[in-house]
Amino acid sequence: MGQKKDLTGSEKSKIVRYLAEGCSSLKIAKLLKRDHRTIKRFIQNSQQGRKKRVEKPRRKITAHELRKVKRAAGKMPLATSLAIFQSCNITGVPKSTRCAILRDMAEVRKAERRPPLNKTHKLKRQDWAKKYLKTDFSKVLWTDEMRVSLDGPDGWARGWIGKGQRAPVPLRHQQGGGGVLVWAGIIKDELVGSFRVEDGVKLNSQSYCQFLEDTFFKQWYRKKSASFKKNMIFMQDNAPSHASKYSTAWLARKGIKEEKPMTWPPCSPDLNPIENLWSIIKCEIYKEGKQYTSLNSVWEAVVAAARNVDGEQIKTLTESMDGRLLSVLAKKGGYIGR
Repeated sequence: MGQKKDLTGSEKSKIVRYLAEGCSSLKIAKLLKRDHRTIKRFIQNSQQGRKKRVEKPRRKITAHELRKVKRAAGKMPLATSLAIFQSCNITGVPKSTRCAILRDMAEVRKAERRPPLNKTHKLKRQDWAKKYLKTDFSKVLWTDEMRVSLDGPDGWARGWIGKGQRAPVPLRHQQGGGGVLVWAGIIKDELVGSFRVEDGVKLNSQSYCQFLEDTFFKQWYRKKSASFKKNMIFMQDNAPSHASKYSTAWLARKGIKEEKPMTWPPCSPDLNPIENLWSIIKCEIYKEGKQYTSLNSVWEAVVAAARNVDGEQIKTLTESMDGRLLSVLAKKGGYIGR
């Protein structure tokens, strides 16, 4: 005879009810037509409950060693627990104990992706929000560059940070190294680009303007109607190649002058909706830990991911601008959530 199935949830409920009525395990077995041993085993396991976890004793750390660990955690932001303890010459401490000790004086954090805002930054962000509060954002072209690397996006590493201490802002290079620089824009529900910056080209004022001429102006802007060009507002951040006198004069000769170039507040990536588009694309190309072996392969992945972004997603981003401006004013120029 084959082995019977385990007790069902319904049978377990009936056992509990029968026990409450004072029935014996033998009588319950007969009522449920189950083996007596099965009923007894369930009752015994239920009465025993879960075993309590036995805490293993920690290796004792002296007060002097604790002070050394606290100082090391303050001097070595984002370091691992092993590196912190090794710097104090404290050996033989298991990882669980190291982490338990550090939790009392530090916390695991990511590196800050955004620099802290000072008073001037916040005032300029508020002035910007007030200036463009009544703007029709469906006529604004939001532009930016994104760098994609072969190994994946930076800034995902975590490490221990002392309580009350800010995570450091990592030094990052905009260009150069094993990656591809991509330029794109979004307006209303349309994606402009993506366009690839030629490998090895550093975007200074001259090369940036030439890049716009070869891609944005020739392949997209010149096809638009005169009324569209008249009403379009061109947004770019304050990167040196964007905000230089050379670039400003060059764009003016292209008709993007006076009120058509949007003034941009400092340290404000959270206000540019195209940053959210970059997040969507990066999540797609690096999903499941995907990495790449050549620049062409990662560029092809970007093109494919951008092609899958539909107009409704872009429209959601561009229509979020009214809410972003209100959030900036409500937070008195502080960073807004994205």
